[in-house]
Amino acid sequence: MNKTNNSSIDNSLIDKKKRRSVDFAIKASWLSIAKMYNMIGTEHGITHSTGFVLLNIDQEKGSPATKIAPLMGMEARSLTRILKSMEEEGLIVRQSDTEDRRKVMICLTDEGKLRREAARQSVKTFNKQIFDKLSPEKMENFFEVIEHINRTAERNLSQKNDFIQDVRTKVEEAQKNNVQK
Repeated sequence: MNKTNNSSIDNSLIDKKKRRSVDFAIKASWLSIAKMYNMIGTEHGITHSTGFVLLNIDQEKGSPATKIAPLMGMEARSLTRILKSMEEEGLIVRQSDTEDRRKVMICLTDEGKLRREAARQSVKTFNKQIFDKLSPEKMENFFEVIEHINRTAERNLSQKNDFIQDVRTKVEEAQKNNVQK
């Protein structure tokens, strides 16, 4: 079998997995989107992660470092590494808040603002492509489904012990069934 056939077989298996698993479909889509943004970002000296951070910093006043990670759904440790590299590249500066010296504000440099605009245009262009192809009803359904997925995941995080016990019970049942076969 040649490489082309293997590729189409792999793609059909992936397509089937996407249709059966919510998390697989989301992860596969996000990876494709990230690759696309990285491809575009290469021309502007940013990665999708850097672009995402740039878009979450207030252009005029800056943003408190503690507020950026939650906006992005990131751990503070991961954001710290990205901010350090952005600072080294001259995209941001850290400044003490004028009202509360304990707060550190992340502010965009002129270069950071230029690259932020590249990220913004990339997002706007991609979103327009999606919205142009899908009806407003389908987009509304999409956002309703995504909100439901997020609420379910958040509920599982807040009720961690119940979720863990439910999964543990299902694993034990599956193991018993496999032993009996």
